[in-house]
Amino acid sequence: MDSAVEVMRAGPACHALNHHYEACKLLAYPDLASPLFAALRRAGFDPYNMPAIPTPFARLSGAPWTIGWGDTLDVRVGQVITQAEADVRYARRLARDFEPPAREAVQVPVSQCQWDAIVSTVYNTGPGGRGRDGILYLADGRPSTFLRKLNAGDYAGAADELPKWVRAGGQVLKGLQRRRHATRLVFLGWPVRRAIEAGGAAFP
Repeated sequence: MDSAVEVMRAGPACHALNHHYEACKLLAYPDLASPLFAALRRAGFDPYNMPAIPTPFARLSGAPWTIGWGDTLDVRVGQVITQAEADVRYARRLARDFEPPAREAVQVPVSQCQWDAIVSTVYNTGPGGRGRDGILYLADGRPSTFLRKLNAGDYAGAADELPKWVRAGGQVLKGLQRRRHATRLVFLGWPVRRAIEAGGAAFP
């Protein structure tokens, strides 16, 4: 592993991407691609303001439930946290669960903006492996195309893999299209605010 990668930490661009696209919710909400989220929307309910699941929808899955800055670990229906708790959860999980697998996986030197784009995407997709696809590893444990290209030194090719990660629950989500577009631009060196604006313009 390159020594520069070992000491790198997520910087402002990573946090800006995560905070812009996750948005902080202090009440637990169902996953955007879940059957429960879709059913609540169709019925005119706000899935983001649901302290309890209405009885007619009780059998529908909302997993993974999310709270704070997109955190899905140990979240229960109706859970409420403070802004301070959300910020602590975000910082702790980023440092404990998302940066370490990226450091282990990335074997080539990367710039700060590239590192920020990588860690932000790992935060969103998960690292992968253990039965689930992620930006670093596929469900069967094989390296993703993104990681293979990155570690081969094909930085442009790796950047072009990011916009392919736009599905959740089998659906293409416009929010993910915007996010990946912006993240690719950050990876390529764009200032994060310009990249976010470009993502919104590309997928209005």
